[in-house]
Amino acid sequence: MALSFQILKSLDLVYVKYIGFVELDASLKTFAEYAAHPDCRPGQKQLIDLAQVTDLERDFTKIMKHQAQKADVFTAGTAQTVVVYYAPTEIAQLMAQIAARSWEDVEGIICVILEDEAQALAVLGLAHNSISEMLHVHA
Repeated sequence: MALSFQILKSLDLVYVKYIGFVELDASLKTFAEYAAHPDCRPGQKQLIDLAQVTDLERDFTKIMKHQAQKADVFTAGTAQTVVVYYAPTEIAQLMAQIAARSWEDVEGIICVILEDEAQALAVLGLAHNSISEMLHVHA
């Protein structure tokens, strides 16, 4: 699995991209790197790009643990975090729905799942038509 994140400070946005088979341990490791990054802060908008996910590890206990760790970072203090999942495929939709369910009882996290790239960007207040355009302009 390839997994990366970019903090786009000018947009107050974290862009996360998953490619291939999603392994939870790798996801936990990458999130820990984000949490330790000097530009990480509570309340940053999150754009999770699942367009190239082919399948995912289905260890639901580990998924819940991972989401709990994220909640600690996302909701520190009184920050509210918007998490948008760009999920244009069936497997991406499944992954996004599992993640979104884990946020249901967490105050301060607003979760949206969208199949359309431009809509995902628009929900985040971005006028770009594509993620690649956004990254070209702001990365």
